[in-house]
Amino acid sequence: MRLAGKKIISLVHHDFEDLELWYPILRLQEEGAIVHLAGEKANETYMGKYGVPAISDYAYGNIKAEDYDAILVPGGWAPDKIRRFPEVISLIQSMEETKKPIGQICHAGWVLISAKILAGKKVTSTPGIKDDMENAGATWIDEAVVVDGNLVSSRRPPDLPDYLRELITVIEKR
Repeated sequence: MRLAGKKIISLVHHDFEDLELWYPILRLQEEGAIVHLAGEKANETYMGKYGVPAISDYAYGNIKAEDYDAILVPGGWAPDKIRRFPEVISLIQSMEETKKPIGQICHAGWVLISAKILAGKKVTSTPGIKDDMENAGATWIDEAVVVDGNLVSSRRPPDLPDYLRELITVIEKR
């Protein structure tokens, strides 16, 4: 198991893209990682866009970057809610400062934009937020997955296999 002993936090809020939350969690667990979910409140049930529930383990404010090896931000409409929490912004900034892996897919780029960590980075996302990513200083590339140092970005659910292959490799090397 390539990620045995690694701890990963995934952010969640209502209207997450079901596959973009659950596929990475399950793949990382298959590789031996411990994955926790953080939401606005601990022990809260959040519903995905297609009705798949996810229960948070922790509240955003109870997460410390030093306790985790990587962070994941799923897509869907949840990122527009997630980015409104100062504690999430601080968490993303801390992960970036320490160069811990940050995985983001689809609309998750909104969270990284709000954290102001994209200047000079190469990224991808859903084409719908390409302009947002570029306006934040990133170079947007239309590929299934883009790796720039500790940042692993992807476009949409059909790209999940490519995204997780690269994300697992980046986390493993950390």
